[in-house]
Amino acid sequence: MCGCGDKHAKVDTCCCGGGLKRRFFTKEEKIAKLDDYIKDLQMEIKAVEAKIQHIKEHK
Repeated sequence: MCGCGDKHAKVDTCCCGGGLKRRFFTKEEKIAKLDDYIKDLQMEIKAVEAKIQHIKEHK
């Protein structure tokens, strides 16, 4: 809990705006963050494809 009185699943999603998080990022930081996001999405796609294949093979 962040101290604002609300329970949050993650500290990142706090509604109170507390903490010392930066609001602005450089172009390079934005690109790096989006590249990481793409990698996460690609891994998730592979996991879903594997699950679909598993279901097809076992039914």
